[in-house]
Amino acid sequence: MSTKEKQEQIVANMRKWQKIENNSVAATGAVIEETENPIIRLVMEIIQRDSQMHFRIQQLIEESLTTRAIALSTDDLAQVWTMIEKHKATEERSVALAQESLDATEGNKGMLVQRYLLEFLLADEKKHDQLLEKLEAIKKDMYPYA
Repeated sequence: MSTKEKQEQIVANMRKWQKIENNSVAATGAVIEETENPIIRLVMEIIQRDSQMHFRIQQLIEESLTTRAIALSTDDLAQVWTMIEKHKATEERSVALAQESLDATEGNKGMLVQRYLLEFLLADEKKHDQLLEKLEAIKKDMYPYA
């Protein structure tokens, strides 16, 4: 398969995936309208927002292959890297607090919902940390001696 064919396949996949994400937004919205339970509503809102963000990412991927090139330059990274490093430290503190809070729920059957939400928060904070670590890996590839 040629590079152009692979790109066309990715674009087609992104368009199909965006339809799925739109359906997810609608489905979660329907659940939100039908319940007053704050936990169910919160979970649906989280999924809904994630689906909206997935749509934006898929759109950028599609656009990067069809209408506009996107790039990440050394200047782009250098301009904000100090702020990113500070934010990375903030994310690490958040992971520690989430883990500490999660540990406090260990073995307590009366805190199952809190544990469920804390597990989500911990995974999400770790995801943020991973995004920043991968960005740093890109930076190191661009600046091999930095």
